[in-house]
Amino acid sequence: MSDEITVLLVDDQELFREGVRVIVDAQEGMRVVGAAGDGMEAIRLVDELHPDVVLMDIRMPQMDGVEASRQIFAPERAARRPKPVRVIVLTTFNLDDRAATAIRHGASGFLLKDTTPLMLRDAIRTVHGGNAVLAPQDLATLLDRQFQAQAAPPAAFGGLTDKEREVFTAVARGLSNAEIAGTVFASESTVKTHVGAILRKLALRDRVQIVVFAHEHGLV
Repeated sequence: MSDEITVLLVDDQELFREGVRVIVDAQEGMRVVGAAGDGMEAIRLVDELHPDVVLMDIRMPQMDGVEASRQIFAPERAARRPKPVRVIVLTTFNLDDRAATAIRHGASGFLLKDTTPLMLRDAIRTVHGGNAVLAPQDLATLLDRQFQAQAAPPAAFGGLTDKEREVFTAVARGLSNAEIAGTVFASESTVKTHVGAILRKLALRDRVQIVVFAHEHGLV
C-alpha cells in the first residue's frame, strides 16, 4: 500500500532484531523491509531500499549508529535519495550523549531499548511526520550538554521574516503547530507554511533540526 511506512532494523543482535520485526510487522500500515547487523550494512541498505524510518542501535561493532547516521545524512548522499529518511536511535542509556551526537547528525530522537511496543509504534509514526521522539525538555538537556561554545547564526537566519522568527523560536521550544497557532494568533495551516519556509531558508530537514540549529547558535 502506498501510505505504508517502511522500516529498516539495525542492531548487531539478531534476536533483538527479530523481536522488533515481529512488533513492527504487527502494526497496521507498517512493514519491515530489511535488517542490518552494523552501521556499514545499514548505509548500504538505506541507499538500496529507501526506507521511511530506520531503527538504529547506537552501539555496534565495525561502525556504530552515530557514524552511520552521519553518513546517511551526508548532503551528497541525501541529495540522491528519492524521499526523506528518518532515524530513531536505540540505546540502553537515558539521555545518552552519543544519541545526542546522532541527533546533531540528523537522527530524529532516541528510544530506550526496553520501550513498549505501543511507544515504538507511536515513535515510528511521529518521526515519519517530521517530529522528534523525545520530550522537548529532554532534547534540550541533551543538546545543552553538547553545545558549550555557540557559533553565530549564519546569514540565512537574517533572511527570516519577523513572523518566521517567532515561529522558529516556538518550534525550538518544542511547541506543536496547534500550540504555536495559539501563540502567534494564526491558523495551523499558516504556521505549517511558516515552518516550511524556515526549513527551506535554513536548508534544514525537519523540526528536529530546527531545535538543533537553535541550540547550536544560541537562539534559545
